[in-house]
Amino acid sequence: MVVAPPEPKPDLQRPVGEQRVVLQDVTWGGYLQILGALPPRRGSRLTYDDGVLEITVPLEEHEFSANNIAYFLLTLVELMGLKLKSMGSTTMNYPGLQKGAEPDKAFYIQNQARVAGRNVDFSQDPPPDLVVEVDITHTDILKNQFYARLGVPEFWRFDGKVLRIYQLQDAVYVEVERSPTFPLVPKEWLYQFLDRARLDEIAAVQELRSQFQKELT
Repeated sequence: MVVAPPEPKPDLQRPVGEQRVVLQDVTWGGYLQILGALPPRRGSRLTYDDGVLEITVPLEEHEFSANNIAYFLLTLVELMGLKLKSMGSTTMNYPGLQKGAEPDKAFYIQNQARVAGRNVDFSQDPPPDLVVEVDITHTDILKNQFYARLGVPEFWRFDGKVLRIYQLQDAVYVEVERSPTFPLVPKEWLYQFLDRARLDEIAAVQELRSQFQKELT
């Protein structure tokens, strides 16, 4: 039997990456009411997990990490000649599971052809192939269990310093050293990319392209 790894614990020495408000005993209908009352364009993101509603406001450190992890992935997808549909923080609601999510980043890669050219219907379509969450500060949502329950095949979690990659196996996540989607790319490449991006994000993308072409082609 596959046993899920424990939830990573936040490092209290890291900078504050998010502001969070947690509401308990929220019904599914109450969650939908709150969601509907919020403006379409907003900085906050909602995660609903069977009665627990967490509202997250990302701060600069969070957004820098999430956006540049996305740039890293987009560049790899292009270099590998793969296809892509980016979902960003699109609301993913699963009423049957009593779960709703607005992840930092979500992507269809392996299943891109199944959802290309139209809006995704989460009641019928598969979940995104890869979801990214940045959690620098504590979250009350057990994200590993949450996204495993949604059936997301690959889950990346970044705490501001360490990237953890999880692959879905027998309905639970197993931590792996390399992405199943990008098996030739070590995690160290992401750390180098983020370090370079702090000085210049365009240069970080250019250096990643050069590194890929030099070492993997």
